[in-house]
Amino acid sequence: MSWEHASYPRAILHIDGDAFFAACEVAKDPTLRGKPVITGKERGIVSACTYEAKARGVKRGMTLSDVRKVCPDAVVLPSDYETYSLFSARMYAIVRRYTSAVEEYSIDECFADLTGMRRSLRLSYPQIAERIQSDLERELGMTFSIGVSVTKTLAKIGSKWKKPAGLTIIPLRDATRFLRALPVENVWGIGPNTTAYLAQFGVKTALDFARKDETWVRARLSKPFQDTWKELNGEMVHELNVDGRQSYQSIAKTKTFTPPSSDPAFVFAQLSKNVENACSKARRWNLVSPRVFFFFKTQDFRYHGCEVKLARATALPTEVLGEIKKHVPKAWKKNTLYRATGVALLDLAEEGGGQLDLFGAVQKSEALAKVYASMDEVAKKYGKHAVFLGSSFRAMTFAAHVGARGDTAARTQNLFKGETKRRRLSVPMLGDVA
Repeated sequence: MSWEHASYPRAILHIDGDAFFAACEVAKDPTLRGKPVITGKERGIVSACTYEAKARGVKRGMTLSDVRKVCPDAVVLPSDYETYSLFSARMYAIVRRYTSAVEEYSIDECFADLTGMRRSLRLSYPQIAERIQSDLERELGMTFSIGVSVTKTLAKIGSKWKKPAGLTIIPLRDATRFLRALPVENVWGIGPNTTAYLAQFGVKTALDFARKDETWVRARLSKPFQDTWKELNGEMVHELNVDGRQSYQSIAKTKTFTPPSSDPAFVFAQLSKNVENACSKARRWNLVSPRVFFFFKTQDFRYHGCEVKLARATALPTEVLGEIKKHVPKAWKKNTLYRATGVALLDLAEEGGGQLDLFGAVQKSEALAKVYASMDEVAKKYGKHAVFLGSSFRAMTFAAHVGARGDTAARTQNLFKGETKRRRLSVPMLGDVA
């Protein structure tokens, strides 16, 4: 067995976009390069920021008023998630030039399995990673940090090791050196509670954890942490999900609006829009829900809500809202300012059809389902929310944010021929253009 094969029984690559949302804004507008750029204007808090902004003390989640105190010259922009998704799709496409085994982990992250690609590409694993990193930066106009190792957990440690634009290779023979220097709380999947628990046994670094006996780990920790222990020791447990998401156990939709409101009709319209969005997604996956949870979020960040059991499992907004209305008085507080609403469809299962009942309720639902099927077809042709419920009217026809936060992303202001506010074209990005 060659030393290289011994160091790479598997070769897993993890790519992490550096300040991805803010970097997309800079890539769109190169005049912003080198400036402290921040996204999240519509929410009033920092969603993402460039490294120039971070160097000035700006952090994710910071209020914009606090940002102005530490970085008065910050360029604050509304988030443009549509464009970020286009950049994300380009990132995946570039990686797939080198291997088809790509897991789209999140909008700014992906895993790739390079195992066995050295011969076909005539490059070592570090060289393949260098090529991918170079292609990403050149074609997308932003930097990415990359880690390569024998498991997903070790590869993720590598991508976080040196940012921005880092490339960290962790062959199995060198893993001990990296784990010794890494606090256990920085290991993927280990949170504050588990960190505190492990500290009781003198486990402070990733290496302390990795060196624990397997019997000890099995006796004290649940399976997810047992799997993490195995991955730190070089055993591949978390295989790549290259087929994408297959289903959902729950679907949640929430929306923040400014200024806050105490108007019941306006706030319920926002909730109605949440329900329409959640149900639309469930129907795309052929899923139905037997119970839902809804909430109103106050200006002082308190939540008031109820869990509602539905008469039958459904993904039809009319049926869901009909049950929610019965419980709104329990959650609604008069003379209270609300800043957000949300709904979650729980215990989702595949639609299996219903039996006819004595009073014809299922038959009525089936007729209603045909109406929504037609609405879904209209949405495919003319864009999301081309048709919507009357209960959502005020949310659909008024901006979610007004005043200083009411700016919209440039992409939504400058439409191409054939586009509408409800429907966009899948515009090619940079490297797709001949």
